[in-house]
Amino acid sequence: MRHKIIQHEFVDLIPDVIEEGVLYISVPYATATHKCACGCGEIVVTPIKPTDWKLTWNGKSVTLKPSIGNWSLQCSSHYLIIENKIIWAGKWNDLQIKTGRKKDMKTKSQYYGKFRRWFPWMK
Repeated sequence: MRHKIIQHEFVDLIPDVIEEGVLYISVPYATATHKCACGCGEIVVTPIKPTDWKLTWNGKSVTLKPSIGNWSLQCSSHYLIIENKIIWAGKWNDLQIKTGRKKDMKTKSQYYGKFRRWFPWMK
């Protein structure tokens, strides 16, 4: 069953048991984890990093951007989490997925590449 709302819980460590409809946020490990909002039961991990996802907390709800595209899961669900609401987005075709992954790799390469001059052992 597709979820329309997700609750958030700030934790130090992501728990062993992930409950449906809860976004677990570990600030110390810069990670958010939840079960896929489509109801398939798969666990989705979103790293909070400059090149991955950005988490915003307004004191009562959270927003996680950009969208979550579960292309590696059988459900291939695609949604956003905005102020604890699940906003469903359209499925992407293979070309859109390939293009999105290529863009992500380029962004990471550009971001982390600028540190190589100070840390040459980073590959």
